[in-house]
Amino acid sequence: MNVTLIILLVFGLFILLSSFFTVKQQTAVVVERFGKFLSIRQSGLHLKIPMIDRIAGRVNLKIQQLDVIIETKTKDNVFVKLKVSVQFMVVKDTVYDAFYKLEYPHDQITSYVFDVVRAEVPKLKLDDVFERKDDIAVAVKRELNEAMTTYGYTIINTLVTDIDPDIQVKNAMNRINAADREKTVAEFEAEASRIRIVAKAKAEAESKRLQGQGIADQRREIARGLVESVDVLNKVGINSQEASALIVVTQHYDTLQAIGADTNSNLILLPNSPQAGSDMLNNMVASFSASNQVGEMMKKTNRKPKVEEHHTGNQAPETTETEE
Repeated sequence: MNVTLIILLVFGLFILLSSFFTVKQQTAVVVERFGKFLSIRQSGLHLKIPMIDRIAGRVNLKIQQLDVIIETKTKDNVFVKLKVSVQFMVVKDTVYDAFYKLEYPHDQITSYVFDVVRAEVPKLKLDDVFERKDDIAVAVKRELNEAMTTYGYTIINTLVTDIDPDIQVKNAMNRINAADREKTVAEFEAEASRIRIVAKAKAEAESKRLQGQGIADQRREIARGLVESVDVLNKVGINSQEASALIVVTQHYDTLQAIGADTNSNLILLPNSPQAGSDMLNNMVASFSASNQVGEMMKKTNRKPKVEEHHTGNQAPETTETEE
């Protein structure tokens, strides 16, 4: 009797405990009665008839993500791998469709992603795939929404998160990019070199202009000085030819003095012919003679007269001029 009572109590306790069940947040529970759909229970504490009602399954209402990797070919015959991330969820009001109409939702979504990507990417070149990856994602989302809405799923977003061409293609793209950058660098360096050359040419032109102006001013002053020298010599009785010879001799010795001031300078005078050497020597002798004559004439102009008186008896004194 006691054993039977204990068994009944245990059985009753088991029935009581199995009559209650809880549903977690963002989860839906499908309840069946004798294998037939009965109801969908949301989060909270619920009651069912033991041995008659059973929990057929639980449906996750959270946003889920599925990463799909697809290998396909572009329009320019380059094989590329794309990683497409699909974010989806079960609509709360369509849990029945999501549970009973689709058994493997991940496989279904993967199939649609493969179909759309392999239809869109072959229309584009490799560079366009990188530039228009958002267009590919929009196309995938549009096709998935049309297909998965029937099964109680909604597509939140689709993202093309990675585009990975073949390693040889990536190396070639890197070389093209490097060559293009080197071309740009060469263009900038050439432009900088051109600017430096133009600036240097302008500076040299300005320097030559100023140098020419200085030489012209120097020659003008030299000419003015020569004119003044000739005028001074003419005033003391030296004609223009003799004055010119004197100036040439003076400049000649000034030149020799300037050359001799530098210990590292050498001067070689080579006449073109013996006659030319003889002429040069004669000219130098004539110049020396002219300079001596000039000196004598300048001394005469500087002489002062001296009066001497000679008394001879009753004769008048005789005046003579002597030169010192």
